[in-house]
Amino acid sequence: MKQIPRILALITICALITGTLAACKKSNDTAVEPRSSGSKQVINLWSFTDEVPNMLDKYRELHPDFDQQYEVKTTIIATTDGAYQPALDAALAGGGGGAPDIYTAEAAFVLKYTQGDASQYAAPYASLGIDVARLVKEANIAQYTIDIGTRGGSDLVALGFQATGGAFIYRRSIAKDVWGTDDPAVIKDKVGPGWEKFFAAAVDLRAKGYGIVSGDGDIWHAVENSSDKGWIVDGKLYIDPKREAFLDLSKQLKDNDYHNDTQDWQDAWFADMKDAGAKQVFGFFGPAWLINYTIAGNSGGSKPGEGTFGDWAVCEPPVGFFWGGTWILGNKDSKVKDIVGDIIEWITLDYSETGLQYFWANGTLNGPGGTKDTVGSGTVMSNSNGTLEFLGGQNMFDVFVPAGQFANGKNLTQYDESINNYWRGQVREYTAGNKSREQALADFRQQVTDNLDIR
Repeated sequence: MKQIPRILALITICALITGTLAACKKSNDTAVEPRSSGSKQVINLWSFTDEVPNMLDKYRELHPDFDQQYEVKTTIIATTDGAYQPALDAALAGGGGGAPDIYTAEAAFVLKYTQGDASQYAAPYASLGIDVARLVKEANIAQYTIDIGTRGGSDLVALGFQATGGAFIYRRSIAKDVWGTDDPAVIKDKVGPGWEKFFAAAVDLRAKGYGIVSGDGDIWHAVENSSDKGWIVDGKLYIDPKREAFLDLSKQLKDNDYHNDTQDWQDAWFADMKDAGAKQVFGFFGPAWLINYTIAGNSGGSKPGEGTFGDWAVCEPPVGFFWGGTWILGNKDSKVKDIVGDIIEWITLDYSETGLQYFWANGTLNGPGGTKDTVGSGTVMSNSNGTLEFLGGQNMFDVFVPAGQFANGKNLTQYDESINNYWRGQVREYTAGNKSREQALADFRQQVTDNLDIR
């Protein structure tokens, strides 16, 4: 996922260097016998958070014979400072006993591993013994996650366990004050469909002293991932008209005082989640993870009546989009493909009540009372209880299941993380009045050329 703040386990620099060098000593052409640790075969798992490694604790519990045959060696490297990808690339290229058998990639760079420069290492799920066609249909997997995880138009090489289709997350009390109701069925028609209705709602909210969002970053992911095409088309930089319109949407927000002009993931943005900003903010755009791991923790309370906790709801956004996600891949050269396939299927396609996604959706992975979240399987969510006290008792799955179907997974590139940073910076320069629209566009193009050699 766009990695939300979570407890990240970091390996030490020495371990990173040692592991990477060891992996590089093996040639891809070297025949390697199945790795073993004593009498057990080793499964190398690489990830950038502890989420997937922790899932295997439940898998072991459900498969008591597993630990008699296998040992999992986990490497966790945070994406901070760009450390994960170079280490993973070296380990994949090095092959041999240090190569990952299972590895993860987040939305910001997943296409590199499913369709781009490092896609040759990924094993088609079918080659791991997974009945892909049947399970994708029966589990009702959102199409955007399939599109992102498919190589060459036919080989599914990655899927996520989490659904990250986006909704509009809004304050019930503010909705009642402005429109007399907090009903999601009504509010979705106030804020959309389309940006014209969204900005009409902004006018109503400003008249009552509210901002519609905290900053322009709150609409960026909706704009970005509702575009028809990505940043690169036929090897050249392409600015989709919907993304270029973000210049104008952002300026409209700022010039009309429709927000508090914050930047996402900074203190002022978090403050707006508990009414500690310059003016009260109506809503945020995001998937369920933004509710669970960001807004809830910054709401100023832990139960209804404290801070803004319980004063929230979700509705359909003005445009369909997704934000973030973690995809699971298997190595085509793994010597333990059967068990790798079984683990990946359990995480991504098992829609039964003993599959990872059922535990994840119902907050029961580590026992009752955990955090409920949206998952890749629509079937699982339709059979699960998505009601949250934080959302005033609303069942979030009623909104997030269709949200996953509205999302578009065909507008990503392997360069998105870098290009998005350049773009957001130039838009801020323009809305601040430091550059003309034309200069911001020209400087953006030059940044992409200078740093990525893409014209």
